[in-house]
Amino acid sequence: MMKSKLQRLRTVLHKRADNPRQNFIWLVTGFTIFMLGLMAISIAQFAMMDSMTAEIIALLGLILMIMGGVLALIGYLSLSILRIFRFLDSDDDKTP
Repeated sequence: MMKSKLQRLRTVLHKRADNPRQNFIWLVTGFTIFMLGLMAISIAQFAMMDSMTAEIIALLGLILMIMGGVLALIGYLSLSILRIFRFLDSDDDKTP
């Protein structure tokens, strides 16, 4: 049971590592969402009067920053570490 879960995880990681275009899109999309969140927080802080609306916009900006950061992190790790993992775990060098 544990072997099949590890094998399934390995297969998913290999598929993620073999798709650098999608990983780069995830990285750029995450960065864009992060920046939109940062802009929302900046607007709430400097361009709006102190009010509940400014606090809600800042909260939404914080949520966007977290989501964008996670998405960019997944894209970055997939571009770098998973490619190394794929290279080291290649089935080509295994003898039958």
